[in-house]
Amino acid sequence: MKLNEKQLVMQSVQGRIHHPTMSGNGYRVGYDGIGRIPMATGGITYNFAVGDCCMGIAGDHVEPGISLKNADPKENAALMAFACIGNRAKVISGDAKGAIGYVSGKHGGIDHVLICFPKADLENMAVNDQILIYAHGQGLKLLEHEEIHVMNIDPALLKQIPIQEDKAYLSVPVVTKVPAALMGSGLGSATMMNGDYDIMTMDPQACEQYHLNDLKFGDLVLIQDHDNFYGPHYRKGAVSIGVIVHRDSFTSGHGPGVVIIMTAKSAVLKGHHDPNANIANWIADASK
Repeated sequence: MKLNEKQLVMQSVQGRIHHPTMSGNGYRVGYDGIGRIPMATGGITYNFAVGDCCMGIAGDHVEPGISLKNADPKENAALMAFACIGNRAKVISGDAKGAIGYVSGKHGGIDHVLICFPKADLENMAVNDQILIYAHGQGLKLLEHEEIHVMNIDPALLKQIPIQEDKAYLSVPVVTKVPAALMGSGLGSATMMNGDYDIMTMDPQACEQYHLNDLKFGDLVLIQDHDNFYGPHYRKGAVSIGVIVHRDSFTSGHGPGVVIIMTAKSAVLKGHHDPNANIANWIADASK
């Protein structure tokens, strides 16, 4: 694929490890009417990482690895918009100073950038440690496939994904295809460059039919009939490709979060089944 990589800006964005938060009495009422006080977003998640299953975890919207945020809303907006999946990240304060990780996702609503690190480095980190990201990727274009809009992915990572290229289309490896009817929280957003939207998982038959029970953090999925050029909306024949970034949810309209990396208004963008279509299999190679 021919990219406009030389025209892209690489710029520093930075944030601190954000402490988990809780509102009110802590209860979240699920789609089943049950109130729970679950572990949820923020902090350092030690025992779930990119490549692990994101379903069935005893928590809600759990984010693997590091959850990064800025106290200043304008600075955090830039962090959310400019950080891209696959970007290199470096710890610049605390006992893990110098450790290198990679952006694995962005979580809208709570407005966290998610970063994966080796477990040994996570053990040396603490809330409020500062992490710098080499933001690179927004503005990326496929010069021979102008009908496909790319966002939220580092060009080095994109080049590692075994995409099948034809003059008329691109086919991206995905673990499953998700119908538009299952997309929920995040609909109505003006852009998908600063967050994610969720796959609803409240229907057991749909979860089995579309293989959602096996979803992993970092999996690539195809969303059918959704155009994401300027925020997600239904468009018959449109195709969007995204990365699973956070855990399933008990809350109505929510579920595993998807950050969009490619979208097209027609079948110039396709997906082919690959059970190993997960960014964990390509990020290490992208860093070389």
